[in-house]
Amino acid sequence: MKRSVLTRYRVMAYVTGVLLVLLTLGVIAKYLLDIDGAADFTRVVGIAHGWLYVVYLVFAFDLGSKAKWPVGKQVWVLVAGTIPTAAFFVERRVSHELESRLAGDSPAVAEA
Repeated sequence: MKRSVLTRYRVMAYVTGVLLVLLTLGVIAKYLLDIDGAADFTRVVGIAHGWLYVVYLVFAFDLGSKAKWPVGKQVWVLVAGTIPTAAFFVERRVSHELESRLAGDSPAVAEA
């Protein structure tokens, strides 16, 4: 597995996580606090999160298939983009696991 597969997953996990937190705050501002402009903010962030979540799903599925994860783990990583802040924790755990695996797979660099 290439490091770039992990990197693009990590980027999309953070983007999806940030947008979901912003969307949650926007929904709270719109429905609980009745703040002017929150409806437009929620609409824009919701659309962005929806489209980018699809990209996240593609990258996460690609990562899971190349890492040969069991179905349960794959589903958990895919669903993490729908639970506020879960994407951050799942990304950190996945990154630590795969970074150690990638470090073991990389060939040793010869010193001159």
